[in-house]
Amino acid sequence: RSLWDDKNLYVLYECEDADIVAFHTEHDDPTYLDDAVEIFINPMPSQTSMYYGLEMNVRGVLYDYVMYQPGGHLFKQFDLRGVKLATYIDGTLNMRGDKDKGWSLEVAIPWENFDALSKPPVVGSVWAANINRWDGVEPNRRMSNWSNPMAPTPNPHIPERFGRLTFVE
Repeated sequence: RSLWDDKNLYVLYECEDADIVAFHTEHDDPTYLDDAVEIFINPMPSQTSMYYGLEMNVRGVLYDYVMYQPGGHLFKQFDLRGVKLATYIDGTLNMRGDKDKGWSLEVAIPWENFDALSKPPVVGSVWAANINRWDGVEPNRRMSNWSNPMAPTPNPHIPERFGRLTFVE
């Protein structure tokens, strides 16, 4: 689910999950290797060469960056300002033998983080984005995408295939 106001973009993920796993605990750790969710945001859909990435695990650890295409040049030193995360776990984290129910993650992303490409949206603005989920750990992982990247292997980093966020009242 997503909402917006004059200060933030809000995204809520609700994940059914029978085995909740997340080992990474520090900012910019590779959270995508855990049970994690992602949002890739392009405030200027007329270009597909740059977008912002937020990858967040069930612990509420953020891995943020700017991606420059083609070639997938990742600027990991980029840090978003003022992002707020909250998580809820219905189960036991990293207890591999039991049966969990799921988890949720909420993120608030201040508009000021997108100043390099765009002003904050107004009613009628359209941005490109993809919303993804990694479930499980190797070798049993699967990925879900809001907008299908149409790739032969799981790869959400195809900005030409991002969906459209239309900002309405």
